[in-house]
Amino acid sequence: MKVMMMIKLFVTAIAITVALTIAISTTKNTAVEGGNGGGRSMSSDSTAVAAAAVGPASRKVSRFLAEEKNPRAADHCKKDDEICYVLEGKNSTCCNNKCMDLGYDRHNCGACKNKCKFTTTCCRGECVNISFDKRHCGACNSPCKHGRYCIYGMCDYA
Repeated sequence: MKVMMMIKLFVTAIAITVALTIAISTTKNTAVEGGNGGGRSMSSDSTAVAAAAVGPASRKVSRFLAEEKNPRAADHCKKDDEICYVLEGKNSTCCNNKCMDLGYDRHNCGACKNKCKFTTTCCRGECVNISFDKRHCGACNSPCKHGRYCIYGMCDYA
């Protein structure tokens, strides 16, 4: 019996809290919309309040949408390679409006939009299979010694 009484009391307290929260938030929104609006006359103010009451309430814009520029967005080069040279270095080129290193990028290997296949890696601007290429055995620029073979990414496997 006491447990049921406690549950009813708890549910009633939550309902009152939610009702107060809704009442306060709508009061704040109405006060913001019905304000004097920067020194306009009373007649234009009443027209603005009446228009606001007829149409949907204006919403605040989130701080993320209000920003002019996203600080984490990539710098766009817009087909200008000089920007890429300054930002990334001499091996960087503008591809798809982004600075890319054509020597080691799998999606732009040697040229823009030149994708390497699933089993290959981009080394020095060409797609190579590092499991069997003796110039790039196991990793880029890791050659096997003269006369040795690259098998499964290791020189002279077995």
